[in-house]
Amino acid sequence: MKYALTVFLLIIMAGCSQNGRLSDAYGNFESDEVIVSAEANGKILSLNITEGMALEKGQAAGHIDSVTLFLKQQQLLAQKEAVLSKLVNIEAQIKVQEQHKTNLLTDKRRIESLLKEGAATQKQLDDISGSIDLTDAQTESVKSQKVLVMSEKKVVESQMDEVRESISRCTIINPAGGTVLSKYAENGEITSYGKPLYKIAALDTMTLKVYVDGSMLSGIISGQEAEVVVDDEGGKIKRMKGWVSWVSSNAEFTPKVIQTREERVNLVYAVKIRVPNDGTLKIGMPGEVNF
Repeated sequence: MKYALTVFLLIIMAGCSQNGRLSDAYGNFESDEVIVSAEANGKILSLNITEGMALEKGQAAGHIDSVTLFLKQQQLLAQKEAVLSKLVNIEAQIKVQEQHKTNLLTDKRRIESLLKEGAATQKQLDDISGSIDLTDAQTESVKSQKVLVMSEKKVVESQMDEVRESISRCTIINPAGGTVLSKYAENGEITSYGKPLYKIAALDTMTLKVYVDGSMLSGIISGQEAEVVVDDEGGKIKRMKGWVSWVSSNAEFTPKVIQTREERVNLVYAVKIRVPNDGTLKIGMPGEVNF
């Protein structure tokens, strides 16, 4: 607490001596941090990253063992082949039934001709018509089997898609470009779904979070330009341009880490200023802002 208060007083003194006036607000720099977690269960085969390493969005950062999933995928492939062989057999049966019906229709036309000439009987015509009806029924029965096998094929394909997706998740893909801040796992460790692997943050643009009182709020709007002031080498100050990215709509008590006890009873509003980072801004670094 004493150290935080000392830092705060030094900032005020620097503001008075360097700026000739107090800045409008004070705060600390932060970044948009992303904790990358495992999306698969298994042994970490590779996680070749180090703290401070820059990673690109979409870059492969490591790999989790996928042998079990690969074997399951092979099993499903064999199962799909078996289902496809069933379909081939059913298609062959349907063609046989259709050809049989074609032959029966030819015989029926011949019997109808003979019946007109008195060379055939009505029973013969009735028998051939019954055979045609029976063939139609048998064909529909085979087609119903095809529907069941097609449903089985869709189930297997759905399982294959699921396994394929699980295999793809074994490759650890970096979700956002930035710098690795912390690493939580190492090669050879066993991980599980949702377990943090590393933390990354984009440091090309930093956010200065400050607090202002209600009297200043009406003069601050999202998108407006602001002057950001930070300490530089040799006791000098550095001025940078930023823009307001967010203004809180809810008041809160003044954070005790940056204000005196008497001022903690005041209600303030949080404001965030985005500042392009030239490499000098660090997470947690103090800063001032003038609107």
